[in-house]
Amino acid sequence: MRFMMIVKATKDSEEGTMPSEQMEQMFAAMKKYNDEMRKAGVLVAVGGLHPSSNGIRISYPVPGEPPIITDGPFTEVKELIGGYWFIDVKSREEAIEWAMRAPDPHGLGEGQIELRQVYE
Repeated sequence: MRFMMIVKATKDSEEGTMPSEQMEQMFAAMKKYNDEMRKAGVLVAVGGLHPSSNGIRISYPVPGEPPIITDGPFTEVKELIGGYWFIDVKSREEAIEWAMRAPDPHGLGEGQIELRQVYE
């Protein structure tokens, strides 16, 4: 079963700001966590995303009409994705176990991970 662990964006991640000492600690914790998932053979892919100010949104407001292109930034931070992991595990419970082991993705007590199963 494949799952996507979605790291929700925060105001700081959208601004690209974080104290350097905290950033070093967060990256070290993330590297250790990613290495554990690699060794266990569950990590398929991992990545962080640039802020939405570098993003492009394509929407389809009218069926049959051409899509509309909107450049970022996008205002609703709580709806944005800051990063992700793709994992391949044996069960939903195992996916939850791996998600629960993740360090706070923003290192500031604001991290949030959404876990979604991928259609196969």
